[in-house]
Amino acid sequence: MRLLLIADTHLPKRAKDLPSAVWAAVDDADVVIHAGDWVEPDLLDALEERSKRLVACWGNNDGPELRARLPERADVELDGLRFTVTHETGGSAGRDERMAKLYPDTDVLVFGHSHIPWDATAKSGLRLLNPGSPTDRRRQPHCTYMTATVQDGELTDVVLHQVNRDA
Repeated sequence: MRLLLIADTHLPKRAKDLPSAVWAAVDDADVVIHAGDWVEPDLLDALEERSKRLVACWGNNDGPELRARLPERADVELDGLRFTVTHETGGSAGRDERMAKLYPDTDVLVFGHSHIPWDATAKSGLRLLNPGSPTDRRRQPHCTYMTATVQDGELTDVVLHQVNRDA
């Protein structure tokens, strides 16, 4: 099962559309995971239509319409792995262990908010992934997103992709 992980798209404020590389990854993915901060519902509509499967939550920049359509926390099991998708996890100091305590029944936590890519594993085994942002790099050198594979209960091939903002 091929996964695409994105967050903090901030459309149309940070870009008019997703970069073409991200749309290509949407087309390739079996599951698209979006960890919030959509800003406007148009991208949600487009991803619901174009994705084979979408798992998503709302973020702090998402208004009432998006909050009515999306949960604050999305939980899903994909090929034996338990995923939680949420937007905010607080500061980076102590994040891994703090989230392991908050999400004891989760194998992989996908989050956003900071626009800073994160790939870490807590002592409990919880994998924490933040794909950064494909449209707003903030103080990062590049806009980013992640892909990964799930097979037989294992997360493999986690790759952070750098993208040129072409939208």
